[in-house]
Amino acid sequence: MQHNLFEDPANSDLVVAHDLGDAKMREYPYAFSPTQSQEFLAQLRQQILWQQDTLRIAGREIKVPRLQCWMGDPGSRYGYSGIQLEPCPWNTVVLAIRERVETLTDTNFNSVLLNYYRCGQDSVAWHADDEPELGPAPVIASVSFGAPRKFQLRHKRRRSLPKYQLTLRDGSLLFMEKGMQNNWMHQLPKVKDLHSPRVNLTFRIIL
Repeated sequence: MQHNLFEDPANSDLVVAHDLGDAKMREYPYAFSPTQSQEFLAQLRQQILWQQDTLRIAGREIKVPRLQCWMGDPGSRYGYSGIQLEPCPWNTVVLAIRERVETLTDTNFNSVLLNYYRCGQDSVAWHADDEPELGPAPVIASVSFGAPRKFQLRHKRRRSLPKYQLTLRDGSLLFMEKGMQNNWMHQLPKVKDLHSPRVNLTFRIIL
């Protein structure tokens, strides 16, 4: 029953609204079918030139707990936490994914950060994607393939607000609209005893 629901083309454009008050998100749980998701996950794991960057914190070098690749149009440089990234040329698989994302969000993206979470010990700490090169009100489209992971959000200033949480499932798209990065932080926490991989693509607009 559930499998048929995922494969049903009528559900591919289904959208779930998340209203956080001063920010909104649109979730497309079935943006990609299970067959597409399985194929894309395998292709991305094999074809992308993954690398593990290093952060320097309090004089110590710490490896980023995931593998990454920055991809985009020529000149779309990106930096965060002291890491400077030069874009790799677009991969044909990523371009196919981008086409679907742009159709659903009605937004054109010129770059993407790919993250490869090899298991539950790979993670992302609390942060907001609010770097200057993303402009004053960034929008981010996040695509997930592979193991479902918890996605947690907390307000930047109003710490009395409860955390917001949803599950980023295989084949889903989460579109974080204007105001999201300005007002909220997010993280992908570690998961004990999770051995399945996940690849996440966060499409962005470099100004």
